[in-house]
Amino acid sequence: MISITNILREVTMENSNVLKKQSLSWFKRLLGKQAAESVPDPFRVLVHKEISDHIKSWRFIILIALISLTCIGSMYTALGNISDALKNNNANDIFVFLKLYTVSDGTLPSFFVFVGFLGPLLGIGMGFDAVNSEMNKGTVNRILSQPIPRDYFINAKFTASLVVISVLFFSLSFLVMGIGLIAIGIPPTPEEFIRILLFTIAAIIYVSFWLNLSILFSIKFIQPATSALTGISVWLFFSIFYNMLVNVIFSMLVPAGRNLSLMGERMKLNILQLAPNQLFNEITNVLLTPTVRSVGPLTMEQVKGAIPGPIPVLQSVMLIWPQIIGIIALTVICFVVSYLLFVKREIRST
Repeated sequence: MISITNILREVTMENSNVLKKQSLSWFKRLLGKQAAESVPDPFRVLVHKEISDHIKSWRFIILIALISLTCIGSMYTALGNISDALKNNNANDIFVFLKLYTVSDGTLPSFFVFVGFLGPLLGIGMGFDAVNSEMNKGTVNRILSQPIPRDYFINAKFTASLVVISVLFFSLSFLVMGIGLIAIGIPPTPEEFIRILLFTIAAIIYVSFWLNLSILFSIKFIQPATSALTGISVWLFFSIFYNMLVNVIFSMLVPAGRNLSLMGERMKLNILQLAPNQLFNEITNVLLTPTVRSVGPLTMEQVKGAIPGPIPVLQSVMLIWPQIIGIIALTVICFVVSYLLFVKREIRST
């Protein structure tokens, strides 16, 4: 006959065995989780490597020095002429800080003009040899021979460049803000601060478009020199020749001594807005000049009864919303085409 003591002893041993198995299983899961966490994420490793390559390259350092010096020069010009600008335009006196980004005496362009002119060069310079140089060196095969998804390579190229561009433009904007605060002694209002932040984000998106376009050329062309010349040619065409070409065509359509009709002006503006620099100029003009109420021609009926003065930042954003969507769409299209071209490209033969 089994005594109660023996039954209790067997139950205790059984419970002890169950606890040992559960503890052993928990330790195994913990050790497996720690081992998995100790393995670095390959995408993060690729992004860090690309950021390091950008920062250490002489090409990037030269471009940063050029953009920084020109921006500081334009800010010095703005500080020297800000008092005259305030006397000439009393409607904008409540937005003194924004004039640091827009005022110029003609010797040097203003800050936002420099960003719009030199920003594309930064994007082209960071992306024109992003893929073809590594294909020519044979490093793409070594990277993609590792157990990582193939799209990590092109995604890391774009993400790393976007991080570097974002840090650069936020640093420049805050540098101008800080020096302006010390020089004029007036802090920016909350609306001015929001407008400057939106302008900085718009500049990052604009440069990202040129970055994606140059990455697209670096996938399409084998030689880095060819992709660089193609990117610079597209930038020169839209910056200089596109407006001239559109103006010449419309001047030929209108008889001599007569002006374009309102419909013709709107059609001309729509064609000009196909250029990315035109979209960026309209965005920055509306964001940094609160008194701008329209980006196109207005009829007398639309102007009648309007009170001159600044508009809230939300209405400024609504005014340029189509331009913002347009430049984001151009950026996404360039990235998607680059992504598809790279994913479908044969790598083993390179």
